[in-house]
Amino acid sequence: MADIRPSEKPHREGSPDSVSKADFEHQSRSGSAHSIKGPTVDLDEGLLQRRDASAKMANPLSGLTRDAVARMAEEYCVEQGFTNEEDIRVFRLGAMIAQNNFEYDTIEGLTDPEKEALRMEVDHKWRANPAKLYGVIIVCALCAAVQGMDETVVNGAQSFYKQSFGIGDSNSSRDSWLLGLVNSAPYLCCAFIGCWLTEPMNKRFGRRGTVWISCLISALACLWQGFTNTWWHMFIARFALGFGIGPKSATTPIFAAECSPPKLRGALTMQWQMWTAFGIMIGYVADLAFYFVPDHGIELGLNWRLMMASAMIPAVIVCFVIPFYPESPRWYLTKGRHLDAYKAICQLRLDKIQGARDLFYMHIGLKAEEEAMAIGKQNRIKEFLTIRRNRNAMIGSEIVMFMQQFCGVNVIAYYSSEIFLDANMAPTNALAASLGFGIINWLFAIPAVYTIDTFGRRNLLLSTFPLMSLCLFFTGFSFWIPEDSTARIACIALGIYLFGIVYSPGEGPVPFTYSAEAYPLYIRPIGMSLATATTWFFNFILSVTWPSLLQAFKPQGAFSWYAGWNIVGFFLVLFFLPETKEKTLEELDSVFNVPLRVHAKYGLDQLFYFFNHYVFRRNVDPPAVPHDEALLHAEKTLGGQKPQHDPVARV
Repeated sequence: MADIRPSEKPHREGSPDSVSKADFEHQSRSGSAHSIKGPTVDLDEGLLQRRDASAKMANPLSGLTRDAVARMAEEYCVEQGFTNEEDIRVFRLGAMIAQNNFEYDTIEGLTDPEKEALRMEVDHKWRANPAKLYGVIIVCALCAAVQGMDETVVNGAQSFYKQSFGIGDSNSSRDSWLLGLVNSAPYLCCAFIGCWLTEPMNKRFGRRGTVWISCLISALACLWQGFTNTWWHMFIARFALGFGIGPKSATTPIFAAECSPPKLRGALTMQWQMWTAFGIMIGYVADLAFYFVPDHGIELGLNWRLMMASAMIPAVIVCFVIPFYPESPRWYLTKGRHLDAYKAICQLRLDKIQGARDLFYMHIGLKAEEEAMAIGKQNRIKEFLTIRRNRNAMIGSEIVMFMQQFCGVNVIAYYSSEIFLDANMAPTNALAASLGFGIINWLFAIPAVYTIDTFGRRNLLLSTFPLMSLCLFFTGFSFWIPEDSTARIACIALGIYLFGIVYSPGEGPVPFTYSAEAYPLYIRPIGMSLATATTWFFNFILSVTWPSLLQAFKPQGAFSWYAGWNIVGFFLVLFFLPETKEKTLEELDSVFNVPLRVHAKYGLDQLFYFFNHYVFRRNVDPPAVPHDEALLHAEKTLGGQKPQHDPVARV
């Protein structure tokens, strides 16, 4: 851990050649963003200004000289009260490393320990970190596990409490709707209230404080669920749970991203899905563990109460341990608390040189972000809907978020025990089979961290949607196998397990990642708020309607309904979802500025190419990916360094 004790050496008086504002603004691009006529269309100044704002946010030091960056760092130290020579030295060197694309080999003045720390973070990025950073990673993993347990302990518990609450008649339309309403209550709260509390809570309490409060709410709500005696009482308790789930689900990935070193940021942020899957599995374990607990004279039973309350355990652990870990340095910067930010980041890096480098880069990035946010400030919602590049990003994001729910995965996550009971499994066997789905969902989520960047977001979805559809058709049709046949249970379980295997690398990790990188950075907060609210709203729709859907359509029709939606999802992705893997911000602007009808034609051409090349074995060329030639021409004309795109840089 980096030593942050103040030096006894006096601060130098003055700083050489304080940098002018022009030094900082120079990096946005040389020359003004005048209207540039590309090969096919005209670009107005506003479009280029927004494009350049996003590029500047992604690479705020691009275009500056090394000396200018060093002067900026020294001036920053003077302004923020870093009063010793050692701090000024590491900030000056750290700023030059950040300007040099985080390469340190050509930077003079580094000590041997500093060079070793910088080398280690490249060669051994998972090992070259202090204990505090690993602690933050564990805390974020526990938060994801809280999320997963909150979602699945109800799976086994509902088999008991629906009878105790008088809503267990599967042939009653009233009981089916009430059961769905009780089970879906947290997601109703998340969609309309919980998610929208994220920003004000983060501003007031910080990342760490928001996580602590949301985990406390989750723990109390889970405990409350264990003391309910009527369906409406359970509904209120579960609705209150949404006040914990919403802010926690949105804040924890941000907390992980802002505390992580650049080399680990993407991987750690995308592990949210993996550890949520782990929590889903643990929820099934809790259902099995408490199944045989006797009532001990407790009214309406004890076992389901323990199941529902058990989800509070990881939440309580988070509440106890998170105060011992530092707050997000970036949040401190937004509050003007630069000394606190420096202390925090030095606890999260091996050496002070890394902390100074990352803190200075965050500071410059925030200045660029403030400038970008001023663009169209009074018409942000209007720009979100009327500018083609933003609108197409929204459509793509909403497609993947909507389909994450309507692919049908949470039907299995929330109701698998009931599904297996309908297949004539014994109750304990139904819970054990549900646990099997949880294990598969978690294990196959682990390699998704790597496959998402290997195969691409669009290709993963195009490959997995047809397979998920086949799995659900197979599961639903298996209910026509005679009830006295062991093949009936085996086929139903096989279909569900295969669905979990296919879902985990596709619609599992892709939606959050895609939504985070699709939007221009200056408008990303609005886009991510909408994306999060969308997934929770349709999660609610899925949960509340499944019991009634099952009553009306029977298992064969209900599973076929979601199998059909997977086919719809395939064509939505094919026609309207551009690929975003490994694209710079300029390339993303070019891709998303293409009219949807053009991209739909490209998708149709892709389909014809697939059949011609792979089915009929014809030697044909693949269709060219459509992009806006004018934007690429503008990039070439303006010149400048292309920033590497980090999908979770500021989510």
